[in-house]
Amino acid sequence: MAQKQDIFTLMGGRVRLWRGHYNPTSDAVWLAAMAADTRAQTVLDAGVGTGGAALCLMANNPGAAVTGVDVSPEMLAECGANAELNGHAIELIKADITTWRTNRTFDLVITNPPYFKGTPAKHNAHHNADLGLWTRKCLARVKPRGTFVIVVDAAAAATIVAQMAEKCGDIEIMPLFGARKTAERVLLRGRLGTRGPTLIHAGLSMNTEAVLRDGLTIAAALSTLS
Repeated sequence: MAQKQDIFTLMGGRVRLWRGHYNPTSDAVWLAAMAADTRAQTVLDAGVGTGGAALCLMANNPGAAVTGVDVSPEMLAECGANAELNGHAIELIKADITTWRTNRTFDLVITNPPYFKGTPAKHNAHHNADLGLWTRKCLARVKPRGTFVIVVDAAAAATIVAQMAEKCGDIEIMPLFGARKTAERVLLRGRLGTRGPTLIHAGLSMNTEAVLRDGLTIAAALSTLS
């Protein structure tokens, strides 16, 4: 039996994960909360890592068929173990989303890309990705009128919005604030091929317990908070 410290939880215990090479942060919970409102049937997690975002999404949408793509075999192995721990199955593919040769498309594509700059980590989670290219390749995997959701550092948001604006409508921008008065993270959601206007939310604290502890989706959290 695993010792207690070998497992940690997200969403108030609804998602359990083995401690490993890379332990998901609150970014994964926020990404899933923005994505779960879509109730998509088929989902691609580009850069799935150890499965934090995918499993948080499945906690709110257990009927979704989720595919995870990642370049790291170590990450994929840990993702598979985490999926099993939560009683879910995730299709895992070793590939780089920027070079993946496939015609498959999905109702929903989610991603927490490697937006940090600097020396790559041993677990390959942070490898100075070209975020413009990453976004274009993710959008290519979205079905017409399907949804794309991404969480990024606020400093990279302009790059993502520029790519989304060429392909998406109904874009939503949700700033996430930490201790500073400026946003630290930004959630972005858009629909491929639609023409709806862009909506900028007032933003939420990155420590909002309705999302992090209670596991509510963004829509449910906003309704509760209002």
